[in-house]
Amino acid sequence: MDLQLKDKLALVSGSTAGIGYAIAEALAREGARVIINGRTQAAVSGAITKIGAGALGFAGDLSDAAVAAELVRKHPDIDILVNNLGIFEPKPFEEIPDEDWRRFFDVNVLSGVRLARAFLPGMKRRDWGRIIFISSESGIQIPAEMIHYGVTKTAQLAVARGLAESLAGTRITVNSVLPGPTKSRGVDEFVEQMAQAKNTTFEQIEKEFFAQVRPTSLLKRFITPEEVGSFVAYVASPLASATTGAALRVDGGVVKSAF
Repeated sequence: MDLQLKDKLALVSGSTAGIGYAIAEALAREGARVIINGRTQAAVSGAITKIGAGALGFAGDLSDAAVAAELVRKHPDIDILVNNLGIFEPKPFEEIPDEDWRRFFDVNVLSGVRLARAFLPGMKRRDWGRIIFISSESGIQIPAEMIHYGVTKTAQLAVARGLAESLAGTRITVNSVLPGPTKSRGVDEFVEQMAQAKNTTFEQIEKEFFAQVRPTSLLKRFITPEEVGSFVAYVASPLASATTGAALRVDGGVVKSAF
């Protein structure tokens, strides 16, 4: 299927590894020009080398307003904005200080809000654009082990829906995508550490996780970044023109709802 993305300019924040990289790779494969973003030039250059044709780069922490402003100056006309930048950290609620709440909000929510605000005027002039927030099933089913993370993912759903409402009647769509537990770099490292600590295998920890922590999963395994990437590429395409204001689940059935 041709997703009609040839020569569209896309920015995927936090895209040197994991879900972000898989999204960037899927968009580039469909002919889009993709700006790869990460905190270090080495990570950005490495991702560009792997993706090859169609990949551009911008190194910097996009949760920093000054860095984001620099990106906007260099690339003012983005057609597709994928707000993937995010952090997570399991921590008991009573041990989460105000500083962590602010940091999670700045990275997971405000970074995307800031970029959407910056690129929206150009999308309006062209009467075409895609804004996608990579949220999580944790935005619906708040995880007890990292409440601050879940709250920021819920906030992304609200921002995406509200922004879509404000763009009614235009050819600009705004959606949020909710991956389920995904075998991203951070999760991969976390599970491997648990496996070593318990003197067991990754597969056994995965099995226990879905039996005890996410028992509603219908896949009973971690989703791959590539599965999320291909889904987001479609949502970013002209073919998805009738999909806006939606919270789109690629969660392996973890959210126990038909709606």
